[in-house]
Amino acid sequence: MRSRNKILNATLELIESAGYGGVTVAAVAQGAGVTRQTVYSIFGTREELVSQAVSGLVVQVLGDIRARLDAVDSAFEYVAELIVAGRAAVRDHPVLTTLLEAEHGNPLFDAGMIERARPIARELLSPLGERVPSLQPSLDDVVEIALRLGISVILFEDEAVRTDADLRAFLARWLKPAMMPGTWPGAAPDASS
Repeated sequence: MRSRNKILNATLELIESAGYGGVTVAAVAQGAGVTRQTVYSIFGTREELVSQAVSGLVVQVLGDIRARLDAVDSAFEYVAELIVAGRAAVRDHPVLTTLLEAEHGNPLFDAGMIERARPIARELLSPLGERVPSLQPSLDDVVEIALRLGISVILFEDEAVRTDADLRAFLARWLKPAMMPGTWPGAAPDASS
């Protein structure tokens, strides 16, 4: 367990200092003070190593995001705050900031990224289905829209949504009307949206 944590920490340090392209099993092993064979025996592949290191970091960051979501009242505010908090987390953490760079090995740019991100987004948005039961039948659609919109906001910097206030205003103009009671297929009108 101790070697595993040292390897994961060394991987995150390498991502921060050299980007995803700088993460090699040899460099991680050297940074962690273990052999390459130890890294391979615990993680199997470089890709799995990077995936587990970033996933562990994301789990930590999600705890902070969840705390921000506890303070919101409506379905729209919940989704909007999730997107705003997610972007802030990526901007504020040096390792997550490297997600903005399209380089070899970056898990945000590989073909399976949406499939890996969907369960995380679903977990983050599942309390919304409990808070607003009328959205429950359409929760998969809410997850899909929030996930794709969130990723685009994180990846594509734009002056129109540079600040959190600008992003919230943009989401209020475009996302809030779509989340009004009864607008989701299968959703019953509900006053708490």
